[in-house]
Amino acid sequence: MRIPFLLVFISIFSVSLADEPADSINKKLTASATVSLNSNGIASIPAFSLDKPAVMASISLVKNRFSYTPTLAYGLDLRPWFIDNWLNYKFIRRSAFDLTAGFNISTFGSKYAVADGSVWEAQRYFAVALTGVYRLSPKNTLTFAYWRDMGQEKGTLKGHFFNSVFERNNMSVGKSLLFSAAIQIFYINYTGENDGLFVSPKASVSVRNLPFSLFFQATQALNSNIRPWPGFRWNVGFGYTL
Repeated sequence: MRIPFLLVFISIFSVSLADEPADSINKKLTASATVSLNSNGIASIPAFSLDKPAVMASISLVKNRFSYTPTLAYGLDLRPWFIDNWLNYKFIRRSAFDLTAGFNISTFGSKYAVADGSVWEAQRYFAVALTGVYRLSPKNTLTFAYWRDMGQEKGTLKGHFFNSVFERNNMSVGKSLLFSAAIQIFYINYTGENDGLFVSPKASVSVRNLPFSLFFQATQALNSNIRPWPGFRWNVGFGYTL
């Protein structure tokens, strides 16, 4: 089984390099960052949330086919909630389609009750991912992704995340406003009776040529064996993009 997989990997890598435009090989490093204040922190996998306000910061560093996209999330009490460190490589890069492989080292903070109070424990997670993005038009994209999550401490979750997102960006509302909307459907299959099918819509509005935005995100469980029933969660946030 390993040899066919290696051949497929080499084929994809070779084809992607063969079609690489000559003027894109030495692209400069590009950087961007977004900081947001959220009424209810929702994690990268929207089935999980902090259930209280959070501050989140995401950074993107891109050079040629490589990218590094860390995310830091804290509660308003300044306790760390999670830290993601995604390192990605874009195997296929076309005008209408991208295929990216990624590896993440993350840390989640959890509060546990003890006899004389509570303690805050950090839990390590490793993840690998494969993500395909179809650009249906300049404003419409369709994304499919698979993650394999691997908790490193005893009792932490391990499992699979399947995700699809349709997104429409930069729709003009009058002369000054831009509106974006997305609908996400995802399935999680984790250890310890943590499975479920969810839908998560998201909408945002911004002022043209200004770095500020307002957004709303909701998550509704459609079918799950998670107890207690995850039900409906929502979040309103304010973002600033550098």
